[in-house]
Amino acid sequence: MNFLTYVMHLVGSGAVAYYSAAQIRDSKTRPNVLAGFQLAESGSVPFLTKLSDRAAAEGDTWLAEKLTKHAADETRHGQIFAHALKQLNKQVIDFKSLPQETEENKSQQRRSPFFAAYFEGYTQEQLKPDVIDWGVFMGSTYILELDASKDFARMAKVLPDDPKSRNLKLGMLSVAKDETGHAGYLYEAMMRRMSAVEVQKLVDEWRTRKVNALLAFAGNILQGKGQTRSLVQDGAASESDSELIVA
Repeated sequence: MNFLTYVMHLVGSGAVAYYSAAQIRDSKTRPNVLAGFQLAESGSVPFLTKLSDRAAAEGDTWLAEKLTKHAADETRHGQIFAHALKQLNKQVIDFKSLPQETEENKSQQRRSPFFAAYFEGYTQEQLKPDVIDWGVFMGSTYILELDASKDFARMAKVLPDDPKSRNLKLGMLSVAKDETGHAGYLYEAMMRRMSAVEVQKLVDEWRTRKVNALLAFAGNILQGKGQTRSLVQDGAASESDSELIVA
């Protein structure tokens, strides 16, 4: 990574870190943030499961096992965030129950400037689990997981000191630890398939893409175009299970 990219990485990461910390700390915006995390973590499970099946079919049992573990972790992460929402008497909106007109516009509404910039040049077809280039998957996901481990730990630290927030803090720290492990196996997976020089080139490429994506995201926020659509609705609170399962 060249010096300019490194500087822009610090600028973009700092802006997003500040925004994320403010959003998770504020009790009014926290439910929407948690819902976004739940959707993202749980939503990746089918993709990772299909990738695991593909790796097994190609004879890479080591990678298949790692991907299966990754999918299981993401399932648990989704449950952590769903539980945190439940403690706030909230739950993720069932988008399938929305009117057809809203459903038809959903893909456009959810289109993210971050991921548009991150995967610029790739079509949705090229990113499907049955055809995605392994290098593209490993490089892009390695950067996301590595940074997510730091982001979750940082957000956990800014949560207020109350019982429900302490439980969420433990859960987010557990998620951060898992994300570090995911980044570790993905880096090893790249080293198993490429030379050290090729791995570094791939990591640098996706780091640069992440910088561009962060700047696009930050620019969107500064222009007042950040995500404002609610992802949550009121749900039934439970008195019986007040602790998050983080083991």
